[in-house]
Amino acid sequence: MEISIGELKQYDGTNPSKPIYIAIKGRIFDVSTGNSFYGPGGSYSMFAGKDATRALAKMSKNEEDVIASVDGLTDKELGVLSDWEKKFEAKYPVVGRVVS
Repeated sequence: MEISIGELKQYDGTNPSKPIYIAIKGRIFDVSTGNSFYGPGGSYSMFAGKDATRALAKMSKNEEDVIASVDGLTDKELGVLSDWEKKFEAKYPVVGRVVS
């Protein structure tokens, strides 16, 4: 499946009939089984329906960091991102890619 970043927004957990998706480095993970974390009211709901690459690298929950850009990240932050990506790969299925 290929969807735009705009289309990804509809998978933010607000519609219970749709899965919850989070993208990391353009790969879309179905995190529906983690809806207590990523669904409405969850601790990480700000990531749902978005590409959370930068936020994960910076370990940030700031809305302005919930974007795909890796510009200006340090080597340490890129390492943190890699660790998060591995955790997501182990726990959630990849269901598609974000396209422009």
